[in-house]
Amino acid sequence: MSEATFDLAGGAVQRVVKGAPAVILAIAAPPPGAAKIATDLEGQGFRVLAVASGTPGALKLAGFIALSDPPRADSAALVTQLRAMGVRTLMATGDSALTAASVAHAVGLDGAVCPPGAIPETLRPETYAVFAGVLPEDKFKLVQILQKSGHTVGMCGDGANDAPALRQAQMGIAVSTATDVAKSAAGMVLTSAGLAGILAAIKEGRITFQRIQTYTLNSITSKILQVMLLTVGLLVTGQAILTPMLMVIIMITGDFLGMSLTTDHVRPSATPNAWRIGRLTLAGAIMGVGSLVFCCMVLGVGDFVRGYDIDRLRTLAFVAIVFVKQATTYTNRERRHLWSSRPSAWLVASSVADVTIASTLAIAGIAMTALPIAVVAQTLGAAAVFAFVLDAVKLPAFRRLGIQ
Repeated sequence: MSEATFDLAGGAVQRVVKGAPAVILAIAAPPPGAAKIATDLEGQGFRVLAVASGTPGALKLAGFIALSDPPRADSAALVTQLRAMGVRTLMATGDSALTAASVAHAVGLDGAVCPPGAIPETLRPETYAVFAGVLPEDKFKLVQILQKSGHTVGMCGDGANDAPALRQAQMGIAVSTATDVAKSAAGMVLTSAGLAGILAAIKEGRITFQRIQTYTLNSITSKILQVMLLTVGLLVTGQAILTPMLMVIIMITGDFLGMSLTTDHVRPSATPNAWRIGRLTLAGAIMGVGSLVFCCMVLGVGDFVRGYDIDRLRTLAFVAIVFVKQATTYTNRERRHLWSSRPSAWLVASSVADVTIASTLAIAGIAMTALPIAVVAQTLGAAAVFAFVLDAVKLPAFRRLGIQ
């Protein structure tokens, strides 16, 4: 409620007040049927203000002001798209419950309206879709309650009274027409009309998450493979299966391949992401152990079938690691089958360069003992076949661990 008191000509004092109908009707003498008029207007989606005037001790209702503030034409589609992405949308407004329910229905929020009063501390997002008649501090408290229950909260607002909630939320979003206070408190400011930028931000965030997750998964897979292969090689041969120079070459070529993943074509996940580093480590361990099995089989053929000495086994271990990293890169980059999406041109170019450099060094005997070109080609072909075997193992493992 707001009010003004002024002196009329002749010395009389006049008081004028405006505010929510429930507040004004409680202090002014309303004519019969006034409350029903306000209710009917609110039911049509209008923001209703009541105005009363008179002497300070005897106010009379002067009338109602019905303000039309309909939702944007794209709001319903936005709510639908957010729901499809696993994001629950809630409305928090200072409007009356009838006005809020009408607007919520227009945009597809058909859930229950939270009753007036304190917001429940044990609130779950699916319990209510609309919070009406809330004060600025209620919006702040709503964000806090949702966060305490383990949810990541994005808050969208435009006014100075939204600033505390915008600052509290993990992602405060100020619309393009927001006040400077709201923009300062928000973590993201939309630069164009409407809320389509929210969808773009969610998709971009999920794409970034997927790329970081793939890079992390590849790093875990690679580290487990190399450490375990060095251990197995030392136990079996009594000598280091890789020289320091070979390890440096493996790391350099692997880094170029890993960096190219930042340009890869990525499918944003269908539901919100969360870091589960324990499960991610276990997934990397599964892929690493699978890669170890491949390398051990290659070395077994070289040792027991071809009778290679330790120097040639080292070269064979080098090409096996480089080639199996190609296999794990293409299986790890896709949560579905490895052929479900097309890799980026940079990733393919990095793979070709990686394989070409490793094969040339192994065949020419640069920094290592030379191997026949047929052996290198056969190892590359075996790695390509192994990628599909590893892909078949990956699907149920990732599904069980919730890697998406």
